[in-house]
Amino acid sequence: MEKKWYVIHTYPGHEKKVKKLLEQAAIGDVAEKLGRILIPTEDVSRIKGGKRTTVEKQIYPGYVLVEMELDDDTLQLVTSTPGITSFLGTRARLHPIQEKEVHRVLSYVETERAKPSSEVSFKVGESVKVTHGPFTDFTGVVDEIYPEREKLRVMVTIFGRTTPIELDFLQVQPI
Repeated sequence: MEKKWYVIHTYPGHEKKVKKLLEQAAIGDVAEKLGRILIPTEDVSRIKGGKRTTVEKQIYPGYVLVEMELDDDTLQLVTSTPGITSFLGTRARLHPIQEKEVHRVLSYVETERAKPSSEVSFKVGESVKVTHGPFTDFTGVVDEIYPEREKLRVMVTIFGRTTPIELDFLQVQPI
């Protein structure tokens, strides 16, 4: 029997625990029937307190991709693992996902890992304080956000006039 890919639904936040439990529980013949276990993730840059950090974010929270030969043993292993709620599909008919769908997910993960995206924590209309650069200590209001460039247009008052300035995400913090 050939291994196919199945989607398993887990409790939110239990994906890594489920992966570890499945890998540990698979022994003997069942281990040979179980293939790769994937949790698709991407790296996301966040800016908190003026510092950039990169965190791993799950692309499909609550789901794990498992490559396996589906039979009574592997079905029992998966359904008895704590943290797993169900397979994607009906219990009477468990449908594997197509190989091309898995490749699409994997290629997306690889391209996204090459270029970390930023998670924008600013909102249009939000008050911010400039922390770095020539406008340090000025306060203003976010007018526009450019997430692909990691920049903001902030309206600040200079000499009694409202003036737009473009700043990096790292140069401001929410008030």
